[in-house]
Amino acid sequence: MPIRPATFKHRGQMSDAFVTTVFLTVSGGFQDAYTYFTRGNVYANAQTGNVVWMSERFFRGEWAEGLRYLIPILAFMLGVLAAERLRHHTRDRQGMHWRQLVLLVEMALLVAVGFLPLSMNELANALVSFVCAMQVQAFRKINGHPFASTMCIGNLRSGVEALDLFARTRDRDHLRRAGQYGGALLCFAIGAGLGSAVSPAMGVKAIWLCCALLLVSFALMFVREEEAKREGEAM
Repeated sequence: MPIRPATFKHRGQMSDAFVTTVFLTVSGGFQDAYTYFTRGNVYANAQTGNVVWMSERFFRGEWAEGLRYLIPILAFMLGVLAAERLRHHTRDRQGMHWRQLVLLVEMALLVAVGFLPLSMNELANALVSFVCAMQVQAFRKINGHPFASTMCIGNLRSGVEALDLFARTRDRDHLRRAGQYGGALLCFAIGAGLGSAVSPAMGVKAIWLCCALLLVSFALMFVREEEAKREGEAM
């Protein structure tokens, strides 16, 4: 009998497993609610909203207020660049996956954000936007399909598309994919709800709860990598 090459299915990609992305997405929703309700009504993830508010302020001649929304947009751009540079410089190294390094950077920055007073909201919002950008750039798939853990519109579109494909083909793979996107939307909503409820009570330190969520994803990636290795050795 010929020896088959080791195939890991979805397990082989430890970063896009549904269980891993659950905690990332809850954290993404929480971060957006945190910056909006705690840090001066600025979005960490939804840069579309920031562009709208920035433009509205600029057109009214409120330049200082407009800059409050421009800063997180620029920070988001830098976060994407940072994630790509980290991937380029560490993707061939042995040991920890480069996406886990992204999570370590995220957690370190969010810990720092929790120590920043309200008088430093601009810096706090910039750091959270930077973190969100790194996350959305590093974790872009769920079980092999395009996915975003820090925003909803792409997941909503993909979920409806999958439902339509299921309705036309009766292929249950499309239904499962729609369910995954629906689960991602629910997780984001749960995270946003938690953020809006917890942030007023805990204040600026509420962001530390996101570190706990990211730590779970970080640990799950180790677990799933070991499962994939054992599965490959058994083949």
